Amino acid sequence: MTELERMLRRADGDDDAAAAAAARRFAAVAGDAGLVDVAYGTVGSPLGDLTVAVTRRGLVRVAYPDRDIDGVLGELARLVSPRVLEAPARLDDVRRQLEDYFAGRRRVFELPIDWSLEHGFTARVLRATARIPLGEVASYRDVAAAAGNERAVRAAGNALGSNHIPIVVPCHRVVRTGGALGGYTGGLDRKEFLLRLEGWMDG
Repeated sequence: MTELERMLRRADGDDDAAAAAAARRFAAVAGDAGLVDVAYGTVGSPLGDLTVAVTRRGLVRVAYPDRDIDGVLGELARLVSPRVLEAPARLDDVRRQLEDYFAGRRRVFELPIDWSLEHGFTARVLRATARIPLGEVASYRDVAAAAGNERAVRAAGNALGSNHIPIVVPCHRVVRTGGALGGYTGGLDRKEFLLRLEGWMDG
């Protein structure tokens, strides 16, 4: 019998706390054994509980609470790796940096990014967006130009709308020429909240 099997048997019939403890041990053992390619968990924020996922390369997914969790995990399993497991301990650095950001103590995220969910022009748009400093904004045309095609403004908007790592890859810092907010993958209320938090909009 393997260690994983022993833990599952010990958890069978126990209360919720014991089951949760067994799940944590399971995650730790699976991680140590190199069986987890995508670790995910929940990070609290003023915008609701975020589902966050990391790989060995870095942060790969941040999802707002209105996203269907099964859909998020299914996409990760399909496009990154089927070896997805809830392992909150693997998210400690992401959690700390998000907490610091929302508390106004952090201006720059220092997290490696796993770009494997982004491709082609979308990836170039999002990489350009990742370079917009806190407290500043760029236009859709700006990021389209930075991605190599100034005329592809609509495509840039679509790329930003499909951003898999909102907040950390700050697509909320892209607005229309003239300053109108435009759209946002998490909803305009959240875009306004983030821009106020960063001081670009009046509180």
